[in-house]
Amino acid sequence: MNLSSDTIAAIATAPGIGAIGIIRLSGPDAVSIANRIFKGKDLTLQPTHTLHFGHILNPEDPSELIDEVVVSLYLGTKSYTGEHTVEISGHGSPFILQNILNACIRAGARLAAPGEFTQRAFLNGKLDLAQAEAVADLIAADSKAAQQTALKQLRGGFSNDLKSLRDQLIQFAALIELELDFSDEDVEFADRTRFRALITEIKNASQQLIDSFRLGNVIKKGVSVAIIGKPNAGKSTLLNALLNEDRAIVSDIAGTTRDTIEETLNINGILFRLIDTAGIRTETTDIIEQIGVGKSLEKMREADVVIYLFDVETTTAAELRQQIDLFEQEQFKFILVANKCDISGISRAQERFTAISHPILYIAAKEKQAMDSIRQALFDTAVEGNIETENTIVTNARHHAALLNVVNSLTEVEQGMELGLSGELLSIDIRRSLQFLGEITGQVEVDRDILGTIFGKFCIGK
Repeated sequence: MNLSSDTIAAIATAPGIGAIGIIRLSGPDAVSIANRIFKGKDLTLQPTHTLHFGHILNPEDPSELIDEVVVSLYLGTKSYTGEHTVEISGHGSPFILQNILNACIRAGARLAAPGEFTQRAFLNGKLDLAQAEAVADLIAADSKAAQQTALKQLRGGFSNDLKSLRDQLIQFAALIELELDFSDEDVEFADRTRFRALITEIKNASQQLIDSFRLGNVIKKGVSVAIIGKPNAGKSTLLNALLNEDRAIVSDIAGTTRDTIEETLNINGILFRLIDTAGIRTETTDIIEQIGVGKSLEKMREADVVIYLFDVETTTAAELRQQIDLFEQEQFKFILVANKCDISGISRAQERFTAISHPILYIAAKEKQAMDSIRQALFDTAVEGNIETENTIVTNARHHAALLNVVNSLTEVEQGMELGLSGELLSIDIRRSLQFLGEITGQVEVDRDILGTIFGKFCIGK
């Protein structure tokens, strides 16, 4: 990849008013450009990793003072991007920050594209591609699990795992290709037994990473939970109880909830998006309610987990069994919750559903009873075990697809060995495996369009 030789600039802090805002410059002329608009020390004579107080002036009219600032210098390879970087910390007025940025551009900088600072860090060898993508994940993290997973990947945990696998495969690939130079002598430099064991090891390791992707999606994107049931089952009351606040309107009138209501709940570091839906009934003639019911069914099909809430006083075991059959037929992950157990007591409620083999949680949403059991059931259903963020967890769909390709190409190597294919043919599939592993971290040339897609998702200034 060709490295850009110009100097870029952008506002690096989030939009809106704040106490402090930062403008970042990176490139060969970052220091000299900053020096043209800075009144204070001569920045071109200062060492790296130093702070300097002064003022920013309009380069076209030096008598015009823009702001009082602190300038940070990070020179050469000792910066985030691997090139001269300057950060100007000014007051957090969007108007002032834009004026400082305009001054940088008038002094010779170019406005940065989305993710261009991190892209330069990748191109300059400060980060590999997987680590660069982890930067975006860390910025977007909205739970502890997402933060810890992104941090591990940023520190190179995932990359180190892949590098170890790739290095071992390269050694055997080199030996097999060396055999091609001695094809007339019919010699084998690569021990086929050890090679088979290595392929099995790499496939198993890759499959573990592939299997972690489901959990990775849960950590990265959160879990959508649709709360469904008949009208007046207490869905809105349950939502309010889980959130411990009055978010949804509660009424004894059936059909009160006409539209879906979404709120978030953090359970053990995982973000759950709770969706309170309109009561599902088909006999209503109310047009607005019919629309709400349609949206409820749509949300149910889109949800990762469904909470089916039912009134223990009005629901029969036969009706519940029919609902379970529907969920199982659609392969939904679902939790059965029996509500209003405070009216007749849990024991009596349990007696009514002894014929139901699927677990049922018995609660009283109005009294906020057994809310912890629902939270735990949600976590267990979504995560299916403990989250070990110290283990490598795949959260990126691009990585997942590449790992699937690695396993497929290694399977072809195994099949080729069983068929007694020549080293020349085996080396083709081995190279494909190396290519897919290298694409994840950028150890091989990655298509420009792929890079554009990856870094285009970043915010400008990062």
